[in-house]
Amino acid sequence: MRVAAAADAPEIAAIYAPIVAATTISFELEPPSPAEIERRVHAVHDRFPWLVADDGAVLGYAYAAEHRTRAAYRWSVDVSVYVAERARGRGVATRLYRALFALLAEQGYYNAFAGITLPNEPSVGLHRALGFEPVGVYRNVGYKLGMWCDVAWFGRVLRQPADDAVDEPLPFPALRNRWPDIIAAPHP
Repeated sequence: MRVAAAADAPEIAAIYAPIVAATTISFELEPPSPAEIERRVHAVHDRFPWLVADDGAVLGYAYAAEHRTRAAYRWSVDVSVYVAERARGRGVATRLYRALFALLAEQGYYNAFAGITLPNEPSVGLHRALGFEPVGVYRNVGYKLGMWCDVAWFGRVLRQPADDAVDEPLPFPALRNRWPDIIAAPHP
């Protein structure tokens, strides 16, 4: 596993395209181009990590994004993980998420949230296995492929909150010298 680079954009786009085009897992309607994926990665790299797992080709990716824009939410993030069809069921998503959570905790984030379009038992199972707990369900929140879709929200603690003053989350580049060690460390 490693931090995503611009050169990964075509493979990331190829993993994501069939999910966008043929499922309700993503609420995007058109698959983004590799150039758009590259733009998205660079747009958040000053704050949040994007990781890829590869074995010579990208097997999957995971990333964090802003949870909400209001300032008091800044210690929480939204997370997503996607795995190439050929690599599913091999623990790729688990390894990506665990490394992502370790980076986010080191940055100073406290909570991670994930929205899952229902039904999606594999994703619900993955998130529950990684310590996510149900937060609630947005009923009929999206319309795609001729149907109304519910989204279940799950939350996971990344680190326990302190009762006193809280430090601002570190920008992702502040961990640059430690990325490889944090990503490579064993993550429970």
